[in-house]
Amino acid sequence: MTLEGHAGSVAIDGCNLHYRVRGRGEAVLMIQGVGAHGIAWRPQIDELAQDFSCASFDNRGIGASVPAGTAIRVGRMADDALAVMDALAWREAHVVGHSLGGLVAQELALRARSRVRSLALLCTFARGRSAGTSLRMMLLGLRSRVGTVRMRRRAFLEMIFAPSALAGVDREALAARLAPLFGHDLAGQPPIAWQQLAALRAHDTTPRLRELAGLPTLVLSARHDPIAPPALGRALAEGIPGARHVELADASHGAPIQCAGELNALLRAHWMGAGRSG
Repeated sequence: MTLEGHAGSVAIDGCNLHYRVRGRGEAVLMIQGVGAHGIAWRPQIDELAQDFSCASFDNRGIGASVPAGTAIRVGRMADDALAVMDALAWREAHVVGHSLGGLVAQELALRARSRVRSLALLCTFARGRSAGTSLRMMLLGLRSRVGTVRMRRRAFLEMIFAPSALAGVDREALAARLAPLFGHDLAGQPPIAWQQLAALRAHDTTPRLRELAGLPTLVLSARHDPIAPPALGRALAEGIPGARHVELADASHGAPIQCAGELNALLRAHWMGAGRSG
């Protein structure tokens, strides 16, 4: 079944997960990363809902999916994603995950392979503790948490956008435009983000990736990403037999926003290819 402009919630393990779905066509489930509401997929959904039924949801403990109800774990989040699919009566879907959402997408596919038509793993990794370990990221992380509101917003923008995308840009105006997409001021993170980060660091799918052999998988990295450097994306793709790795040359961790057109074209081609092979 396809739905247009539908929103709802599903109760699971002490949380009412809020979801929304728009479009018509094959089912696509989009899973967000740390600190972002499901609406952050809008640059994808606005375009791709023309041909696909695109669902996004607020992870437990964030946005409309509060309270969290239980401790945050990647496995728990994978079960949440499956619960959203069940609420939509989707037997299977193309699954897309960004950053922490990419780890959740991997875990979902490992737990319920038959429910996943394809995987798209964006700016992510297989081993959470490997993410964001560079000196540059440590400095950006510190700058995003201390100093004035203006300074913290600037550091966050430098984490998610390539230098060329910020050259000559009014960063305060950009931060104001992006705040509704993330669901909060870029100068701070919701409290649940720290639990999400702990869950990310504790999870590692590396030993099980070969179980995903044959599942159409796109792994996308961004050259300037300090959180999920391309080396981590390449390692992830190499661990899944048959996976394709693509690196965007002039992008960073916010590639789904900064490079929406290019990414959307890659996703559309990936899903159509998986449909032909399925």
